[in-house]
Amino acid sequence: MDKAEVQSLIEAGIGQAEVSVYSPRHHDDEDHLGAIVVSPIFEDKSLVTRHQLVHDALGEYLTRDIHAIELRTYTPAEYAEEDQIPSVPTDEQP
Repeated sequence: MDKAEVQSLIEAGIGQAEVSVYSPRHHDDEDHLGAIVVSPIFEDKSLVTRHQLVHDALGEYLTRDIHAIELRTYTPAEYAEEDQIPSVPTDEQP
């Protein structure tokens, strides 16, 4: 499953989500993914609940096609404080 498909699943499953999917280890590694998910649905939700919502959006693909996914979940207000958010690894890394 490629990054665009994962992004589409998360966007379809989480209301008003802005999603960025990347390869945290190596740009050719499609089994280990990372995602930044920003949505107002995360307001007043714990980190565990936020991750469960993303896992639910990925459904059976999470255990079948995606080996692992590193999640960073934010409300729009949290994401607006960008200086506190670690940078996303680029897919151009060797």
